[in-house]
Amino acid sequence: MVLSTGLHAARAQGRNTRQLVHELLRTRIVLLEILPGAALSENDLAAELGVSRTPVRESLILLAEEGLVDVYPQLGTFVARIKERDIASAQFVREALELAALRDSVTSAGERDVLELRALLAAQSEAEQQSDPEAFFKLDEEFHARLMAAGGHPEVWSVVSHAKAHLDRARRLSLPLEDQLPLLIRQHTDVVDALERRDVDGADAALRGHLRQVFADVDTIRTRHPDLFADTDAPPRPRREPRRRA
Repeated sequence: MVLSTGLHAARAQGRNTRQLVHELLRTRIVLLEILPGAALSENDLAAELGVSRTPVRESLILLAEEGLVDVYPQLGTFVARIKERDIASAQFVREALELAALRDSVTSAGERDVLELRALLAAQSEAEQQSDPEAFFKLDEEFHARLMAAGGHPEVWSVVSHAKAHLDRARRLSLPLEDQLPLLIRQHTDVVDALERRDVDGADAALRGHLRQVFADVDTIRTRHPDLFADTDAPPRPRREPRRRA
């Protein structure tokens, strides 16, 4: 299998099995390759990945600590449904770090930084024209990482990326919304335009509005995918659903 082959290759390079399994399962959950509400079997995952049950069990414990899986005694382990409070918490962290870094980007970004950001905007437009939300999502991540790097804070992006797992699940669900990609590209363009003008306040307002776009989308995507969301006070009883993509 491709998954087990990749894991064995990484292990041969000296990487820890538990870390690899955790990263893989976390990525599949965040990318919605395993949907919220889906049951997770230690035996099935171990067989699929070609590892023992121990690293799978340890990885599921870590994912539970991150709030990405829920463990129900005598029922099993399930991918956590999306909660609006988790989206808000992740957004708070992301906004604080990205806006703080942006001020340095506006004052210190050079011509090359602007050119690279504009190149990413062009690539995003191409992804939009080709109706390729997967490619757009990756380019969106590159854009925000590059924006932080322009201010001299490339290492902070890994902190942001790790903190926004719950937020990313909602963001991915919002990409198919009508006119969503053109809207996000316009918002990105506004940020770069302000950065190029050395307009600190304008860049701050543009990026803040862009990052908060997800709040305007939550009601719509929740209506479209009610089974993927949970009420804060009364999460639905888990059901053994197939591990399929949205």
